[in-house]
Amino acid sequence: MSGSLNITAATVDPALLDLPWNLPLETWPEESIAALPKGISRHIVRFVNLSGYVLAVKETSAELARKEYDMLRTLQRLDIPCVDPVAVITNRSATDGEPLESVLVTRHLRFSLPYRALYSQSLRPETATRLVDALAVLLVRLHIIGFFWGDVSLSNTLFRRDAGAFAAYLVDAETGQLYDGLSNGQRENDLEIARINIAGELLDLQAGGRLEEDIDPVEISNGIVAQYRTLWKELTGPEEFSQSERWRINKRVERLNNLGFDIEELAIRTDETGTQVRIQPKVVDAGHHSRRLLRLTGLDAQENQARRLLNDLDSYRAAFEKQDLDEEVVAHEWAARVFEPVIRAIPKDLKGKLEPAEMFHQLLDHRWYLSQNEGRDVPLAEAVSSYVDSVLRHRRDEATMINPPTGTFTMPMPVIDDAEEDDWRSKV
Repeated sequence: MSGSLNITAATVDPALLDLPWNLPLETWPEESIAALPKGISRHIVRFVNLSGYVLAVKETSAELARKEYDMLRTLQRLDIPCVDPVAVITNRSATDGEPLESVLVTRHLRFSLPYRALYSQSLRPETATRLVDALAVLLVRLHIIGFFWGDVSLSNTLFRRDAGAFAAYLVDAETGQLYDGLSNGQRENDLEIARINIAGELLDLQAGGRLEEDIDPVEISNGIVAQYRTLWKELTGPEEFSQSERWRINKRVERLNNLGFDIEELAIRTDETGTQVRIQPKVVDAGHHSRRLLRLTGLDAQENQARRLLNDLDSYRAAFEKQDLDEEVVAHEWAARVFEPVIRAIPKDLKGKLEPAEMFHQLLDHRWYLSQNEGRDVPLAEAVSSYVDSVLRHRRDEATMINPPTGTFTMPMPVIDDAEEDDWRSKV
């Protein structure tokens, strides 16, 4: 059985061969299954523990498995948020020789959850809106590179927390097609599919009593259309202004950066009289703040998390009057004296609750609320203890394993003490 398997993969983990490929997925034994929340799928999907990580295994046809594997690898090369394709396994057969369906194997995205797992008793209006907004951002990014999804839905997306918002990841590329560019009709088709699917998914929650009464599923689903069009216009739409308002070029770039996007090329043209200027972004790349944080500190975070950490870094530079020092040196110091000590202070058994950057963001919020309620500047160490005991311990785990939360720096750096920290925070 295992000897007849055909495995297509960039790199193969030999432990893959130990899984019970001679059984249909629906009959896999419990000892092979990882208990993780699943979204709705037209295929049978199982999560399995393997070599210290978790894989998602989906039964499908050999043709569709290969197509989706290749598409996911292409999307990864284009820096699109999606699950990591591991392997395609074909030529499966049961012990009696009966042919079994092929499978697509992907790596489980740590700290991600399907939308149905993002609520306990009922889905709140603000959570539903943030999920739809995150999906709109993902859809815009896909359309910019010329990807037609064909089955846009909450169910085909995974979500990771991102400093009060969510970041969306494509998890099902089975129906997707990549073109040199999309027509308005193709984009509108994807939007309509998204609107109908989201409304249906939310109506399904409502029918099961899992949606708060004041949520209108149709209104929420219509929100993706409005959010998408606003973002698409900002990212790709032309803008005209008089020659005397050339400052608006920098303002447009700044707005795009604030949205988390970089411009690799900006087309600037003047009319025949030279009095009117027309600008239009040519290539827009997402992850502006994430890339800056990674470059400065080596920390990998979602876009809004990165923005929050960079704001704290900028506050640190201003408070200690380090604006004239090399930015990377100061970032190294901030990470070693502020960020890393906070993450190390989290008890080991709680590190799987949230990503480190999300913990730090929530800690800053928690410290602010404590200070407001108590009318004093709460030291960071005190805020950490309060956050761990009153917030973090009561969260469910959103990771399946615990890895070191941040890299090791080559130079030892003293942790910022309470007196320094109080002085710093009081200045910003």
